Amino acid sequence: MKTDNSHLKQKVELRIKYLPDKTKIKVLDCFAGKGTIWRQVKKESDKQIQIISIEKEKGKNKSALEGDNVKYLLSMDLTKFDIIDLDAYGIPFEQLEILFKRNYKGIVFITAIQSIIGKIPNGLLIKLGYTQKMINKIPSLFNRNGIEKVKNYLYLCGIEYIKGYFIGRKNYFVINIK
Repeated sequence: MKTDNSHLKQKVELRIKYLPDKTKIKVLDCFAGKGTIWRQVKKESDKQIQIISIEKEKGKNKSALEGDNVKYLLSMDLTKFDIIDLDAYGIPFEQLEILFKRNYKGIVFITAIQSIIGKIPNGLLIKLGYTQKMINKIPSLFNRNGIEKVKNYLYLCGIEYIKGYFIGRKNYFVINIK
């Protein structure tokens, strides 16, 4: 079952701890929901935080851009943002791929959740060296140790350090793409 903002305290703490060392910060919140996380960060921080929110679900967030964040990530000038937030229900592989391909530089907060029978994105598995034929033959075999596969993918993309909270199958962490 999907739950909005489980472990809210840890999500907010992580964001406050890894805010850039500057007064004015611009955030692109790609899975904004009702805006709860960043509203709380703004309350607890002394920084001036400007947030551009994207929410797919119509009417959930009246101040957000409505629609598919993938389309926005492909068309927006990402250099304007100090932070991109990917607080997804699953594993935001497609969004991460866009950030790496577009050479985004900055802080990325990631939520990577794998449900008990949760499938790891095929594209991520292929990046790790598995073939489509292998995945098709025994798909459940490749769904084990999801966060380890995500970490390996990020390492292949040049990310050496990941900081955050790893709570069962719910993973909240930050990377700095340089």
